Amino acid sequence: MDQILQSIGDSIGGFFDSAPVQFGLRAIGIYLIVIWLASAYWAFRDMQQRSDNAILPYIAAAGIILFTPIFFILAVWIYKIVRPHEKIGEVWERNLAEEALLAEVEAIHHCPGCERRIDDEWIICPSCRTRLKRVCPNCSRLVGMDWSLCAWCGKDFERREIPAAAIEALPRSRENAARLAATGTESPTTATAPATLPSSVRNPGRPVAGPIPAPTQDPLPER
Repeated sequence: MDQILQSIGDSIGGFFDSAPVQFGLRAIGIYLIVIWLASAYWAFRDMQQRSDNAILPYIAAAGIILFTPIFFILAVWIYKIVRPHEKIGEVWERNLAEEALLAEVEAIHHCPGCERRIDDEWIICPSCRTRLKRVCPNCSRLVGMDWSLCAWCGKDFERREIPAAAIEALPRSRENAARLAATGTESPTTATAPATLPSSVRNPGRPVAGPIPAPTQDPLPER
């Protein structure tokens, strides 16, 4: 029995001691080492694409290296479970797609009263009769209801216009005011001028020369 076991051990030892088997074992060992290092580099690059943190890629690669070429497969499985599920590029693409979808939705105008779809050139909603836009009185283009001025011609809607009749009446009123001021300055001088009294009033004892005027008769009242 011992001879049988010894012969089996010698045959196995001779098999592994052969040159082809030794070469194959060395090749397998080198292959495992290459896969081990490649897995560490893959984890490093993959973490760079999935996270903005500069330390996490080094931690992932170091974890795979610490598991040695024999157990590094377990480290790779653990890394696949723990790593972020989306890459940074995929997140950006998803955000851009969402923003594009929101822009398309916002581009479709809706009535603020009934929330139905409306056209850009409508002034009034045909469903609920809500006023949507107004026409600029200067350029006759459509403007928003909340605009304070026209974006095409610069018409200011908050500034009140003076009527043309009022503008034409301004020079006349100024001329009348100047005339009134001139008459006001001349009236005191005329009031202070001495009045010429008749000679009979100045000299009551002296007879008045000249004929006495005849008394005027009142005209007969009309019947």
